[in-house]
Amino acid sequence: MPNAILFDGTGKKTSEVELPENIFGREVNVHLIWEACKNYQANQRSGTAHTKDRSEVTGSTAKLFRQKGTGRARAGSGKSPHRYGGGTAFGPKTRSHSYSMPKKARRSALYSALSDRASENAILVVDGYKPEAPKTQEFKSLITNMGIGKEKVLLVLDEYDVDICKSARNLRDLDFIVGRELNAYQVMWADKLVMTSAALEQVKEVFGS
Repeated sequence: MPNAILFDGTGKKTSEVELPENIFGREVNVHLIWEACKNYQANQRSGTAHTKDRSEVTGSTAKLFRQKGTGRARAGSGKSPHRYGGGTAFGPKTRSHSYSMPKKARRSALYSALSDRASENAILVVDGYKPEAPKTQEFKSLITNMGIGKEKVLLVLDEYDVDICKSARNLRDLDFIVGRELNAYQVMWADKLVMTSAALEQVKEVFGS
């Protein structure tokens, strides 16, 4: 059964905690993780890129000059894509890039991502950290004492605690999320997962079935 190091509220190692095999001890499916990450990024795209085609460009649709007798190539409207100021041919249009992925596949990808991090001993559990006020320096001392240097950190909470979030948001390469919203992309983005003991229990409850 995979284990994670347990720290107290000051970042001191106290013991180890067992991680459930059915969530953190599964066989890693690399391709499924890739599919889930691709799906997550596609769903985050705004899709607002837009170029005007010839029907959207302002201007006259009159033929520029007669068809024959000028010695020049035949020409149509000045809004043609071939002319300066004309429309764009085959340019990007505003659209949604999002698409759905089967729930079981997303869940399996999350299991694979968590199992991968657990196999690398990249999951750390904190018990008893509760700041009285937002203090970034205090939170930075906590993760430094836990042996985290310049790695990217995903802080997993059971709820969005205002004091903790304000303490952590100014740190570079750090993001936070609640346990029930975990996804494969953010798990794989992070080098270390720092979970509160309450968040770990939430993950067991939500994803343990």
